[in-house]
Amino acid sequence: MELDLAGTGIKISDDINTWEEVSLLYNAALKQITTKIEILNEEFQEVHRYNPIEHVKARVKAPESIVKKLKRNGYESTIGNMVRYVNDIAGIRIICSFTSDIYRIAEMISNQKDIQVLTVKDYIMNPKNSGYRSYHMIVSLPVYLSDRIVNVKVEIQIRTVAMDFWASLEHKIQYKFEGKAPSHINSELTQCAQMVADLDARMLSLNEEIQAVGEKKE
Repeated sequence: MELDLAGTGIKISDDINTWEEVSLLYNAALKQITTKIEILNEEFQEVHRYNPIEHVKARVKAPESIVKKLKRNGYESTIGNMVRYVNDIAGIRIICSFTSDIYRIAEMISNQKDIQVLTVKDYIMNPKNSGYRSYHMIVSLPVYLSDRIVNVKVEIQIRTVAMDFWASLEHKIQYKFEGKAPSHINSELTQCAQMVADLDARMLSLNEEIQAVGEKKE
C-alpha cells in the first residue's frame, strides 16, 4: 500500500514510516556536512591565515519540486524513486572568493574519510551553453540514528561570488519566462557569463600577486 503525501503526489511506501523521517535524514546530512565545512574553513584560517569560504547556503528541496523533477524524468512519484533518482534533495552551496578556492575546497571535502564522492561535474572547465559556471559534486555520507546508519546523498555546488551572482539572475530570468526567455536576453546572459569568467581570472591574478608580495616581505 502507498499513501499520498499531503496532496503533493509523492507516495510513501510501507518501508518508510513517515515523511518526517525522510526529512530528518536529509536535514541531518546537511547539518553534518555544514559542520565539516565550517571546521575545514577554520582550520585553513589557522594554518594559512586565509578563509577560502565566503559563506555557505543549505536547503532541502520542497516536495513539489521533487515531484516535478521525477515526472520530468519519467519516474513515478514514490519515496523510493525520490531517494534513488533525485540527487539534489539535500543541497549545499559554498561561495568563495577565487576560482582556485573552488578546487581547494573540493579536494578538502573529497579527502574526508566518511564522505564518498559519487559524481563530479566541472562546469567551470566545461561551462554550459548558457554560460553557467559552477563545480558540482554528489556525495554520500552516513547519518547516525539511534538504531541504524543511513547513507544520504547531498549535492554540493562550489562557485565564486561572481558566479553565484550570475546564476541567481539567470535562475530568476528562466523562472520568469518559464525557461523560454527571449533570445536577446539569453544572448546578453551569455555575454555576462564571459565577463564574469574574465573578472574571476583577473581577480585571481591580482590576489596571487598580492600574496607573492606578502610572502617576500615575510
